[in-house]
Amino acid sequence: MTRIATLALALVAGQSALADKLPLGQISAYLNDLKTLEGTFTQINDDGSVSTGNIYIKRPGKMRFEYNAPDTALVVASANAVYIADSKSNQPPETYPLRRTPLSLILARNVNLGRANMVVGHEFDGTATVVTAQDPENPEFGNIQMKFTDNPVQLRQWVVNDDGGGQTTVVLGEMKTGGSLSNRLFDAPRRNNN
Repeated sequence: MTRIATLALALVAGQSALADKLPLGQISAYLNDLKTLEGTFTQINDDGSVSTGNIYIKRPGKMRFEYNAPDTALVVASANAVYIADSKSNQPPETYPLRRTPLSLILARNVNLGRANMVVGHEFDGTATVVTAQDPENPEFGNIQMKFTDNPVQLRQWVVNDDGGGQTTVVLGEMKTGGSLSNRLFDAPRRNNN
């Protein structure tokens, strides 16, 4: 009798966890409806260090990370590229094609997580739906693991696993969506971060 009761409880618990997992179509719709986002973030870097700052997203294709002191970096995604600038450096910003980064999946004009071979993980961790996605045509570019909460659906965190084996976690703090963000926020940075 105990084994049957345990099995029944496990099945019920499994069903409630499945009920809490957001469908991929609902997550795709949320991302496609997300036009602007601004808020705070905490970043856990591959080396274990922690950075904080402000984030701005304007979909499609634009993102800006402004880091708080003592960090001097500025990261901007715009014009199909990612720019990483350091105000203490006299060097021009490092530039990478956006399509070669997992962030391109969040910033795409049309997010379709139902696309074949895009989602390689979809589960509920007890508090959030976790979706691991990659570029199905270029899985070697790495992947992004996104966490979404429900009621209302919100992106709360992502982990970028890059093509070099590095891992960066971004946890979103307070966020405001639906506002107006100037395109100038997403201009490519110059040597002095302006």
